[in-house]
Amino acid sequence: MKKLIQQSVEESIRAKKDFFAKHIEQIESCASVMSDRFKKDGKILLFGNGGSAADCQHIAAEFVNRFQMERKPLPAIALTTDTSIITSISNDYSYEDIFFKQLQAIGKKGDIALGITTSGNSPNVIKAIKEAKEMGLIIVGFSGNKGKLKALSDFSFCVDSDTTARIQEVHILLAHILCDLTERILFK
Repeated sequence: MKKLIQQSVEESIRAKKDFFAKHIEQIESCASVMSDRFKKDGKILLFGNGGSAADCQHIAAEFVNRFQMERKPLPAIALTTDTSIITSISNDYSYEDIFFKQLQAIGKKGDIALGITTSGNSPNVIKAIKEAKEMGLIIVGFSGNKGKLKALSDFSFCVDSDTTARIQEVHILLAHILCDLTERILFK
């Protein structure tokens, strides 16, 4: 068991080191755009499935409540949380539409759509991202090393791994860094 534990830790560290070495400039740019959007009354709309849905809720909470500093709330909404909306859309239309219709209802040009899919191909995430792009939202995509999300994103954060756990571990650290940088830019 100890060997398995150490192997998981080493894989996680390696995935993070490789990812952040490759994306450091893009992360800085993305935080700058997020800050700018908040200054202009924009919001972040987050969506994904399973563990990525949980990450959306986690990230939205960091922006709305606080991350490292006491400050005013920043508008971020996880589109993964309203079971009445999700179940009515999936029942009346399709599960592929659960984020798409919510984006149509509350998204506006200049907002940020942050889609998370470890495969890069979740049909409901891809459909929502395409709609967000049509509506003029800025697209931030968190994914693994494959899939359609990369080509659709203004800020594409693809983790070079085939292991879902390693991809998700990088995603949450990335989200924490983006929130931290955004707070620092906005609130010094």
